[in-house]
This record gives sequence, C-alpha cells and structure tokens, in this order.
Amino acid sequence: MIFEKSLIESMKKRYSVRTFDEKNITDAHFDKILTYISDEQNLTDPFGKTNKIELVKVTKNVSDKGLKLGTYGIIKNPRGYLIGITKNDKYSIVGSGYTLQKLIILLTELGIGTCWMGGTFSRSSFEKEIELNEGEFIPCITPIGYPLDNKSFIDKTLRFLAKSDNRKSWDQIFFDAQLGKPLSKSDSGLLEAPLEMVRIGPSASNKQPWRIIVSEDRTLYHFYIEHTPNYNRMGYDMQMLDMGIAIAQFELACNELNLKGDWVLEEPMLDLPASPHTEYIVSWKI
Repeated sequence: MIFEKSLIESMKKRYSVRTFDEKNITDAHFDKILTYISDEQNLTDPFGKTNKIELVKVTKNVSDKGLKLGTYGIIKNPRGYLIGITKNDKYSIVGSGYTLQKLIILLTELGIGTCWMGGTFSRSSFEKEIELNEGEFIPCITPIGYPLDNKSFIDKTLRFLAKSDNRKSWDQIFFDAQLGKPLSKSDSGLLEAPLEMVRIGPSASNKQPWRIIVSEDRTLYHFYIEHTPNYNRMGYDMQMLDMGIAIAQFELACNELNLKGDWVLEEPMLDLPASPHTEYIVSWKI
C-alpha cells in the first residue's frame, strides 16, 4: 500500500491513544487495513520472515464472536484491535514489532489512534479469539479507533507515569564508531532525520533501549539493544518489540528521503564495555 502523506510527519505526530471516540471506523478505513495485512510484502520483515497481524472488530469491547477482550479498564471505546502473532524468539519478536509499527504509522496517516500494549492486556482472552499455530503467541496488540478530541484523565495520567513526553538526548543513544563517543547532529549528515525518528519512537515504559553506533565511514549503522535489567517479566523479551519499532522508524524515514540502504546481520565486533545487557541486533548498510 502506498503511503500518501509524509511518513516523517506522521511519526512526529503519532501518540498513544487510550480513549477513543464512540463513532465507528469507516468501512473505507477498515478495507485499507484489511488490504494492507493481506499483502505478504507488507508483513515481511528485514530478516526474511513473514509476520501475522489479525484485525478484530469490537463493540463495547466484545468481538463478533461474542468474546470479551480484556484490557483491564485502560482502554475506552476501541473499535477494534490489531493483534501481532509470532514465535517467541529474538528475531521473530523484533520482526513483529517492525511489522506492526509500519502499519501503525499508516493508521496515523488515516487519523486512526493506536496504543502499543505488550503487557497490560489479557492474553488469554485474545488467544480465545485468534487461532494460533503451534509455537505462536501474541506479544502485542493495539486498540484502534478515532481519538477523542480531549484526552481523558487516564490518558494523561498514564502518559505522565510513562514519561512519554521525555526522550533521551542524542548523546545517550547515538555514538560515533564506539560507545562512549557521542554522535553529534552535525556529524550525522543526511541520516539526521532517520536517527531522530528512532529517538522519538515509542517504547515500553519509555525506556528507549536502542543504541546506534555509526561506522567511521558513515556506511553502517549498527543497532544494539541496552536491556533494562529485570524487565523481562512477561515470558518473553518485550524490549525486542522496541527494537522492531526503532528499525521501522529508521527505515521509513530513509525511504521517504530516498536514502538507499539494506538491513544486514554483520556484527561489527566492536570493543564494547563489558556488559551483559548490551546485545547486537542488526545493521543498516548504505
């Protein structure tokens, strides 16, 4: 599906919506979503895997099957849910985050609100709704609907608790050839905007676990994760979803700016500070 507006502008304006307008999503918009998730090309991640996203329409949080889908009262008036389905391994989870984030940016372009949910929903209720194959699970969902003009008290409180308006500075997440040597905006060249889209991207509890090390010749952008200790409490590594979101943001911005590159698995074997929390994920090669 062709995006019609600036993806960079959509990424800038996207925010988490937890309270939705009671009006239904139009048939035209539902058709666009269904067309998108039925196209295998849209669901293929940088690692060559085809991911699964299911759409479930709801009325008062009850699906067409008559099942009550649980979000613990955090979400109000959703008109549907998009459900990510994958296997519980590193690159499958990264790929699922990548695939769903690209769709979320399309929804932002359409004026449809979303909210990443990796822990605050009842997996058992969604697993009853969706037919899972052996080895599959649901790492994340997003409710969808048109945002209510005025944010609710719940929205404002959760946004405050998550520190959603606070983002790490450049010198904390982007580095020049090695960790500990910050990359300045002036030295980032044409990739400043894609890097900024990574910086402002959503992440669980706004931890922003991504770290990017740029090679000296500016041809390789190595994506690492800085794991938050003791954060993996859901039976899977939720922060791998954050890495998928980061690479989706980066790629979409590069594509819009016609900055050609490819994702490669070429760990640079850099001399990193000894840390059990830093792990290589993928590199963007120009």
